[in-house]
Amino acid sequence: MNRRGLCLVLAAPSGAGKTSLSHALLASDPSLHLSVSVTTRAPRAGEVDGEHYHFIDQPAFDAMVAANEFLEYAQVFGRSYGTPRDAVEAALADGQDILFDIDWQGFRQLRATLGRDVVGVFIKPPSLGALRQRLVARGDDAAQVERRMSHAEDELSHAGEFDYLVENTDFETALADLRAILRAGRLAAIRQIPAP
Repeated sequence: MNRRGLCLVLAAPSGAGKTSLSHALLASDPSLHLSVSVTTRAPRAGEVDGEHYHFIDQPAFDAMVAANEFLEYAQVFGRSYGTPRDAVEAALADGQDILFDIDWQGFRQLRATLGRDVVGVFIKPPSLGALRQRLVARGDDAAQVERRMSHAEDELSHAGEFDYLVENTDFETALADLRAILRAGRLAAIRQIPAP
């Protein structure tokens, strides 16, 4: 049997470990590909256009919205982010699995557009106190910590909308959970295409 690809969405409050878990999952599974989003924010040190993000200005982003070229898009901390439609739809039809590092709003939009092609996982920190400690430890200033903590409480209120909840208390356990979810998603009957 051939298989239709899936969209594995990882969402989490800032500091919950989503990016580290995403990198580890991608490194351990060469058949999983990262969705490259479009953004209006400036590149950070070491980021490569077309590899980490497609960096564009706000007028170009707005034109893509008007042309319905995004599967999902949102504003986060004053910057626009979106997932280009054509590349994702082609990959799914070709049986490729795509990892998305987006927020709950993006998950909602992807699920509304792609339905059962989307498997959503919300990464939870052990507690809000642990999340605050992680943000401080990574060097965020006090104002950033407070802004991210306020945002985190809102994000956590949407955790129940996802298919799976993974608590990142122990990194290796959380990674093993993500691998199991990905495997189960690949084996789902809805993704199996009978051979002609």
